[in-house]
Amino acid sequence: MKDVAKQRTIALLSHGGAGKTSLAESFLFLTKVSTRLGSVTDGTSVLDFEPEEIKRKNSLNSAFHSFPWKKHQITFVDTPGGENFLNDTRTVLYGVDSAVVVVDSVDMVKVSTEKGWFFADALNLPRLVVINKMDRERADFYKTLENINESFTSPKAIAVAIPIGAEDSFSGLVDLLTLKAHLYDKTGKATIEDIPANLESQAAEWREKLVEAICENDDVLIEKFLEGEEISVEALEEALKKSVLAGHLAPVVPCSGLKLIGLSYLLDCVVTRLPSPIDRGDVHGHLPGNPEAAAVRAPSPEAPFGALVIKTIVDPFAGQLTVFRIFSGSLTPDSGFQNVTRNQKERFGQLFALEGKAQKAIELAGPGDIVAVSKLKNTLTGDSLSDETSQAAFTASTPMVPVVSFAVEAKNKGDEEKVFAAINKMTLEDVTLRLTRNNQTKEMILSGMGQVHLDATLEKIKRKYNVDIVLKAPKVAFKETIKGKTKVQGKYKKQTGGKGQYGDAVIELEPLPRGSGFIFEDKIVGGVIPRQYIPAVEKGIVETMANGVVSGNPVVDCKVSLVFGSYHDVDSSEMAFKIAGSMAFKKAFMECSPTILEPVMLLTVTVPDEFMGDVMGDISSRRGKLLGTESHGKKQVINAHVPQMELLTYSPALTSMTGGRGSFSLEFAHYDDAPAQVRDKVISEFKPQEEKE
Repeated sequence: MKDVAKQRTIALLSHGGAGKTSLAESFLFLTKVSTRLGSVTDGTSVLDFEPEEIKRKNSLNSAFHSFPWKKHQITFVDTPGGENFLNDTRTVLYGVDSAVVVVDSVDMVKVSTEKGWFFADALNLPRLVVINKMDRERADFYKTLENINESFTSPKAIAVAIPIGAEDSFSGLVDLLTLKAHLYDKTGKATIEDIPANLESQAAEWREKLVEAICENDDVLIEKFLEGEEISVEALEEALKKSVLAGHLAPVVPCSGLKLIGLSYLLDCVVTRLPSPIDRGDVHGHLPGNPEAAAVRAPSPEAPFGALVIKTIVDPFAGQLTVFRIFSGSLTPDSGFQNVTRNQKERFGQLFALEGKAQKAIELAGPGDIVAVSKLKNTLTGDSLSDETSQAAFTASTPMVPVVSFAVEAKNKGDEEKVFAAINKMTLEDVTLRLTRNNQTKEMILSGMGQVHLDATLEKIKRKYNVDIVLKAPKVAFKETIKGKTKVQGKYKKQTGGKGQYGDAVIELEPLPRGSGFIFEDKIVGGVIPRQYIPAVEKGIVETMANGVVSGNPVVDCKVSLVFGSYHDVDSSEMAFKIAGSMAFKKAFMECSPTILEPVMLLTVTVPDEFMGDVMGDISSRRGKLLGTESHGKKQVINAHVPQMELLTYSPALTSMTGGRGSFSLEFAHYDDAPAQVRDKVISEFKPQEEKE
C-alpha cells in the first residue's frame, strides 16, 4: 500500500478555453506518463477522447488520470468547463481533496470559473490558482491576479511566484519564498538561477506581500513580522500550507501549459502546499437511514472501507462502469462491498485505475484513490459504499435542476422503443437528463441543462445505440374553463326502425375556484332518470371534458349538477344517457363564456447586481409578475410568475443578457387566464384539426 501522506487528489477547474485540459496533458507528458503532448484541437488528447468532445474541442465529461511526481502520486480529475456540463464538475468535487483553478491570463475570470470556485467554497476545498497561457499575446499576470481577487473574496489569491517576461518573452518565474529564478527549456526542464537584476525590486515587493499574507494567519509569525525579524523559508512554507488547508489563502502561479513553462514549479506546489487525505482529516458520514448518527472514517488503509460514487459511465458493449473515491480502508479485486444507499450487496471482479479512455487493472486501492469497477447491478452516482459490517453513508451532490425541455420522437418509424431505451441508459450516466411523459399532450419530454447538452446527448445516443432522435418544441398544456353559469338540456333521440335510443338530461353548469377540479352533483328526485343511468350521464360529461370543447385541451374547475331529465321504458340505455350528458355539457360550455387557462411557472433567477435591471425588464416583457428580490452577496435572486409559453427559449436569452453569468430554475406554480391573443390563437389552431377529424 502506498503512503497516503504522499497522495494528492485534485480537480482541475476552469471556464472552457482556459487551457485546463491542455495543462493536464502537459502534466502527463512532463512526467512521461504520455509519450507525446496530447492536444484538444487536433484530436490527440488523452483526456478529451469522446467524439463529441473532439468535435467541439471542449471537455464535456470529467476525465480521470494519475501520475507520479517526486515520490508522490497525483490523481486528478479534468472537469468540464462548459455551462451545460457543470453538474458533472460539481459531482466529482465530492471525491477530491483540493482544486487547481485555471484562469486565462488574457480572458481572466469567466462564468464557469466563478461557478467552479463557488462549488469548491461549498465543500471547503483548498485551492491553488494557475494563471495560464502567459505566452499568449496581451497576457497580463498582475491584472489577472487583481481580477481574481475582485471576483472572489475568499480564499485570498496571493502570488507565490511572479513571471519572468510575458507573451513571446515568457521564459520562467521567480519563486517569492526562495527569491530564485526558475528558467525553462523546451522540454519543461527548469534551471534555478539568481533573479534577473530588472526584477529584483519587484520580486522583493511581492515577497513582502506574500510573507505578510502568510503571517496574518499565524499568531507567532505575525509578531515576528511586525517586529521585523527574519522568518525562515521552512516556517513560511509550513504556515502557507496551513493557510491553504484552512481556506485563508490560494497560492497563485504563472505558467504556460503548452510550452511547459512553470509546470514543474506548479507540481511542486501541488505536493507541498495542497493537502493529502491525512491533512484533510477524518471523513464525516452518518449511519444509513439515520442522518443524526455520526459515522466517522479515518483516511487509513486499515480503517473500515468507505467510498462515494462520483460518476457512472455506460457503454453498450463494456456495460456499466462505476467510478468512486475511496475515503477509508482498502479494496482488492474479486471482493465486494455494501451499497448502503440502496441496502444492496455488490460484488465485482477487476479493479481499475482510470487513465483517460483506458482502464488499467490494479491489485490494491486505498484512501485518496479514484477507481472503477464494472457491471455493478444496483449502484448509481451519489451512492455510498462501505463495509457490510461497519456501514457509513456520505454526503453526495444533489443533481442540478434541468433548465430546458424538448419533446422527443424517433426519426425513423418503428424506433420508438429503441429511443426510450437509449435515453433511459443515458440517464444512468447523466443524472441531469430527465425523461418524462406529458399525459395531456401525449409527448415524451427530454429535459437537460441546455441546448448544447441535449445536442451532445443525442449525438452520443446515435453513436452508441445507432438511433436517431428528433427534438421538437414541446406543446404547452393549456386547459379550458368557464366564467359563466347556465342551465341546458341535452336530449339524444334516435329511431332506426327497431329498438331506438333515448336519453334526456338537464344540467346546470357553473365555474369553480381555480384549482378546484371537477364536481358532479346528482340532484335527481322523483325518479325522472332511473338510478342506473345517472353514472352514464357523468361519464359522458367526464369524457367530453378530457377532450375539451373549444381547443382540444381538458376542461377544469367547474361543477355540473344533474337536475332533471326523462327516459323511455324501452329505448333508454346507458349509451343514450352518456351521449345526452355529453351533448348537454358541450352546449352549456359554449353558453358559459369559455376561456383558456395557461400554465404559469415560478421562475427563480440568480444574477450579478449589474444585470438585475435588464433581467427584470425582460421578465416583464414576457408577461411576468415580479414577486420579489433577495440579495445574496454580489448577486440578486429574482422570483416571478411567468407563463410557461414565454419561457420555452429563456435559457439562451438569459445567457445572452448576462454573458452566461445568470442561472435560473423553474417549477410549476398554477394555471391562470390566458390573454385574448393567446386564447384566440389556441382555439384557432384547434379548428383545422377538428375539421380534419
